[in-house]
Amino acid sequence: MIAGLAISGLALRRGERVLFDGLDLRLAAGEAVALTGPNGAGKTTLLRAIAGLVAPESGTIAFATAPGVDAAEARARDLHLLGHLDGLKTSRTAREEIAFQRQWCGGAAGADAAEALGLSTLLDLEVRRLSAGQRRRVALARLLAAPRSLWLLDEPMAPLDAAWRERFGAIMAVHLQRGGLIVAAVHDPLPIAARAVDLAR
Repeated sequence: MIAGLAISGLALRRGERVLFDGLDLRLAAGEAVALTGPNGAGKTTLLRAIAGLVAPESGTIAFATAPGVDAAEARARDLHLLGHLDGLKTSRTAREEIAFQRQWCGGAAGADAAEALGLSTLLDLEVRRLSAGQRRRVALARLLAAPRSLWLLDEPMAPLDAAWRERFGAIMAVHLQRGGLIVAAVHDPLPIAARAVDLAR
């Protein structure tokens, strides 16, 4: 289980441009951080770097884990990255998408995840037939179907209506109460207490 995140002196580059330099960030179990800043500030790139998909220009990203667990293993076992795009296969049903994530990540809570996100009556519909908000809820359900301690979320609320933003806020709050961690790239405030980090600075 990832119990903490420590970023020190981090610099990230996209193409020829350095997005930011010298970023320090500490996150403990039960805490959330909201990454803010204009488009192009590096919010998504930072999430991808924490997930191990982007190599830093300089600096370090470390995780607090059990002894003997390295960063690659921690990422593989204890981290979820939910991108700005939902990453769903449109020919699959919602049920199949949730089951795929559960099997891939070793979870066992598919039915509970679907119920928590109001998907029980939509499970046999192909993803292509779902609205943007429903697709996002299927993507969010994968967080619950295969629980991981560190959630990296890129604009998680974007297609959700007010009621579902509030509902997902409650889900995030429970995740934090259980010792989870959240790093979210946002333009709008999260519906939970979160420390804001403005990458434009």
